[in-house]
Amino acid sequence: MGLAQIPVSKAISDRIKSTLIAPEHIRKVSDGHYFIDFGKDAFGTLVLTFKSREKDSVIIHLGEKLTRPSVIDKEPGGTIRYQKIKLTDIPLQKEYVIKLAVDKRNTGPKAIALPESVGVITPFRYCEIENLDVPIDDVIIRQKVYNYEFNDNSSFFTSSDTVLNKVWDMCKHTVKATSFAGLYIDGDRERIPYEADAYINQLSHYAVDNEYSIARNTNEFFIKHPTWPTEWILHMVPLFYYDFQYTGNKDLITKYYDDLRRRTLMEIAREDGLISVKSPLMTKEVLSGINRKQNLRDIVDWPTGERDHYDMVDVNTVVNSFHYWNLRLMAQIAGHLGKKADSIDFLNRSLLVKKTINDKLLDPATGLYVDGENSKHSSLHANMFPLAFGLVSESNRKTIIEFVKCKGMACSVYGAQYLLEGLYQQGQGDYALSLMTSKSKRSWWNMISTGSTMALEAWDMKYKPNSDWNHAWGTAPANIITRYMWGITPGSPGFKIVKIKPQLGQLKFSKIKVPTANGPIMANYKLVDENHALYTIELPRKVTGVFDVGENVKVFLNDRSMESTKPIFLNQGLNTIHVKW
Repeated sequence: MGLAQIPVSKAISDRIKSTLIAPEHIRKVSDGHYFIDFGKDAFGTLVLTFKSREKDSVIIHLGEKLTRPSVIDKEPGGTIRYQKIKLTDIPLQKEYVIKLAVDKRNTGPKAIALPESVGVITPFRYCEIENLDVPIDDVIIRQKVYNYEFNDNSSFFTSSDTVLNKVWDMCKHTVKATSFAGLYIDGDRERIPYEADAYINQLSHYAVDNEYSIARNTNEFFIKHPTWPTEWILHMVPLFYYDFQYTGNKDLITKYYDDLRRRTLMEIAREDGLISVKSPLMTKEVLSGINRKQNLRDIVDWPTGERDHYDMVDVNTVVNSFHYWNLRLMAQIAGHLGKKADSIDFLNRSLLVKKTINDKLLDPATGLYVDGENSKHSSLHANMFPLAFGLVSESNRKTIIEFVKCKGMACSVYGAQYLLEGLYQQGQGDYALSLMTSKSKRSWWNMISTGSTMALEAWDMKYKPNSDWNHAWGTAPANIITRYMWGITPGSPGFKIVKIKPQLGQLKFSKIKVPTANGPIMANYKLVDENHALYTIELPRKVTGVFDVGENVKVFLNDRSMESTKPIFLNQGLNTIHVKW
């Protein structure tokens, strides 16, 4: 297994399963030369069974990308994968597993080592076979795919927008296909867990399956193996917070409470509440408390070209927005654990940070946040993160929303998670939906149109030339569709209560199945006419719901008129809701 030094536990490796996938399409290119398409890019290897004796050696090409129909790109660029293998002495009437070359980088000392039972695998969708002197019908060809346990039937989504449907399908497949390591990894180039990648991966996994162990194992991994970006450390509290919200299990927030407290970076806060990793307060002792030997570095967005010309000052707005969010979440965690004094302390600290950000990092002349202390530049990032984390006052709300919208998708696929969250939280669902269904170069549709069936590391290879084609941090639409467009979120830890606040925009119909710890939630929407929408919500046993359709509408629940200004409570089983305006 090369140089990999971080093996997964036996409990994890036992849940990594293999599946043999038959080709969707086989085409004869010329005598002895065949092209095979397995339909989707996936991590695995090729398995051949010859029914008759092959006299000569056979050449195998495996790849993720085509140059033209039925021709694999042999020089795909970046970290798009391609391998050529020469086979000799092929056994007869016996499964023959292709031996793939080891990649030095993704088997390095920081990478996750795959179990010996898995061996060497690579992502590929296409295969070419050359120099075949037996009939193609005499060869059984299979893509042997590996992934962590996954229930394809746990979720579904469809709508009147075919682009959105394809984006959802790509994101769901990405979550499944990239689970092969048993932990959330950043893609095939490194196969290293990173906190921000894992955060988006975790939320999207919640949207497509109610399998929680891979998230929990990854989160525990980060306690001992933190990475270098400041904001990545500031993803630890959200990772553990949402584990608790979706599972209802307090074990991890109890066990790692002190670790999470330190990862708010509150120990380096100034008197006004703001933080900077350049501060003299960032001592070796503080770093040791978060299992770091070297200091952190602010990242804002990645790659650097996706920062909207961010002014990387020492005390920056994005980092401190994350710090504020961490304090707010820790206040809730402490409250759930009965630590009342801590909860009040975290809340008070968060209020101080919020006041300071709005006093010192907001330009009163423009009504926009600047990139940091003493900066004169206002980027998309300095405004979309405060919008997503609830820092924006009502008096500046309109200005900041308009600014954020005029910027378009001027952030990376990682930043898109927070851009979309902020937009939906501010009731800008129509615009957010237009971003998810856009066909511009900076869109999920562009990933699909390039030929990939998994999310790319960047919007396009031109924005990050070393990108891979299998990066789950590009799956934001999966969780945004569930959590914000349909608005289905835990109303209490473990989904004993569900909140539903749909913002379905211009969709004419939509259906969704959302997995939870207590069973699936089934929801259906139909625009009956321009003044009438019909929802049906089916909740599992022992789950109740609160439905929010906004103001200035007439609501009928199971044919009973309701006051839309009051919470609309849903019971287990089928609930029919008519909304008229």
